Amino acid sequence: MQPNEVKALLESRIDGCEFHIQGEGCNFQVIAVGEAFEGLSPVKRQQLVYAALSDEIASGALHAISIKTFTPTQWQTASQSAE
Repeated sequence: MQPNEVKALLESRIDGCEFHIQGEGCNFQVIAVGEAFEGLSPVKRQQLVYAALSDEIASGALHAISIKTFTPTQWQTASQSAE
């Protein structure tokens, strides 16, 4: 799979989120930013993203996925501290 394919899958399955995907083959790093994560624990946030890709993980099309999730406010803070 390609990063743009993973991004398209996530965008079609999780509403209102922005995704930044890096990687190749079956190993990807996912950064997800959206209101959907507001009020969720870190585990619930990751489960939401994994669930959206469960078919691809089960088929082996995706193997290793690293996930970081942020609310828009958290993302803005993280982006500013990275500058």
